[in-house]
Amino acid sequence: MSDDEPAAWMTDEPPKIGDKIGMAEFGPFASEALARYAQVSGDDNPLHLDLAMAQAAGFAANPVHGMLMLACFEPYLMKWRKNLVITRLSAKFLCPVQAGDSIHLSGRVLQASPHQELTLRLFARNPRDEIAILAEAAVLLATPKPV
Repeated sequence: MSDDEPAAWMTDEPPKIGDKIGMAEFGPFASEALARYAQVSGDDNPLHLDLAMAQAAGFAANPVHGMLMLACFEPYLMKWRKNLVITRLSAKFLCPVQAGDSIHLSGRVLQASPHQELTLRLFARNPRDEIAILAEAAVLLATPKPV
């Protein structure tokens, strides 16, 4: 998504097919954050934590845990719509993001039903503008209660 394309952030208008979700940056992912994530998640694969091992595998820095990056989609979507519930999130990890890098999230509405069910296409791009994660989310929009 380019900077000159309009995007929806916290609007009361119902989402329509093709609507874009604004871009957001998450990161940079510091090595200390990877170590904390490894401790709480139990994913202590040395590739994420040991720089020498990451370099031996061809990386300049430790790759960021895929699930850590995937977790960034929830606050991203909540910034777009406070009244949504994510019912499904699936992803393909296409290229690594390394410690010290940030990701840029963007998305758009693929499908919208009259019952406030949406299917979203989501992207996480690395600093080289390559798609690191291609994701799809199913969400429900809660109907606001009258005041």
